Amino acid sequence: MTPQIDPQAGAAVKAADRAHVFHSWSAQELIDPLAVAGAEGSYFWDYDGKRYLDLTSGLVYTNIGYQHPKVVAAIQDQAARLTTFAPAFAIEARSEAARLIAERTPGDLDKIFFTNGGADAVEHAVRMARLHTGRPKVLAAYRSYHGGTQQAINITGDPRRWASDGAAAGVVHFWAPFLYRSRFYARTQEEECARALEHLETTIAFEGPGTVAAIVLETIPGTAGIMAPPPGYLAGVREICDKHGIVFVLDEVMAGFGRTGEWFAADLYDVTPDLMTFAKGVNSGYVPLGGVAISGAIAETFGKRPYPGGLTYSGHPLACAAAVATINTMAEEGIVENARHLGETVVEPGLRALAERHPSVGEVRGVGMFWAVELVRNRETREPLVPYNAAGEANAPMAAFGAAAKKAGVWPFVNMNRTHFVPPLNVSESEVKEGLAALDTALSVADEYTD
Repeated sequence: MTPQIDPQAGAAVKAADRAHVFHSWSAQELIDPLAVAGAEGSYFWDYDGKRYLDLTSGLVYTNIGYQHPKVVAAIQDQAARLTTFAPAFAIEARSEAARLIAERTPGDLDKIFFTNGGADAVEHAVRMARLHTGRPKVLAAYRSYHGGTQQAINITGDPRRWASDGAAAGVVHFWAPFLYRSRFYARTQEEECARALEHLETTIAFEGPGTVAAIVLETIPGTAGIMAPPPGYLAGVREICDKHGIVFVLDEVMAGFGRTGEWFAADLYDVTPDLMTFAKGVNSGYVPLGGVAISGAIAETFGKRPYPGGLTYSGHPLACAAAVATINTMAEEGIVENARHLGETVVEPGLRALAERHPSVGEVRGVGMFWAVELVRNRETREPLVPYNAAGEANAPMAAFGAAAKKAGVWPFVNMNRTHFVPPLNVSESEVKEGLAALDTALSVADEYTD
């Protein structure tokens, strides 16, 4: 698709946006959203014809890129046959989407409750856990994000929680492992794992094991920094949950559906939770969809006892048709395997080469097509390039980095003192190298702020 240059149309789109659209997570008068004219594959472009390689996959959800023809055709076909129908009925697209998801989830997570996105999936997973156990509390990690609805934002561990945290949601936060910025004074991954598990066990002991319904973890935290847990950690959490009768919930909203080079990140660790939330990559965000994959034991709780929850658009036919087409396309085109292969052979060595050249890079970490580059002022002290949750002038170094990346032709994922490398999973090798070259240029700007 060739970008059409039409600045006048772009100005009209921008004017209507600024007059009427209320944007999320933003001070409305301080933002300047780009007017997007179109997108295809790993790229999008503005009305001036400037094209960007999207290193963000939207919000890490366009796992098969923009405008994949097979998924577009499936949505069109479903719209022609049955655009919408209430969730209490058996609908072909809904049934098939659930079947395809259940085929790929670990263990016996074979029942699928559909939601409209990731946040309400987390809401319902927590509700199921509380009803299943009869307990009130939920434990969740700092450095996490679980969604913007009231319960999900309280479970979240990053600063987006602060403004909406009423401290009455029954949520207790704890430290998960992250060796680069260890809260446990660990020197090795083994020490970090053991001390993080001991910390979690102690937290449960002081909260009262009989009061804890669920532990909610992102299998690999996404927005908070892509910190893959050390070997043995998730298995240790599973053991702790089994010991105390706690429901183990893994949030795979961002990490799921091939992002890590496996269908689910849990597959990397050979662990099966009791509940697993998903969204984003299940249909690459073409139509809003999320859900909860439910174990046999928890499904049985609601076998003859009604589950007190639902959504008008649960399992919407258009969204489910998009999911069916997305999952089948990923399988047919080897998209999960592509993410794994390019992650190992191109992305990781490319990012590590950038780290060697740029003093602003403190650490590179990730797997598949799910990578973070931690930017620092000083490699020895590991002082972040900008302070935690920096804004305004304090965030100038990261703003300068982001501007340089865009000038170089990529749209970067920038959060706090990190940039994430998270393009679509069917990105080509040449596109990956294009993205790495642009980051090389932008990191030279970040280097100017190092000690």
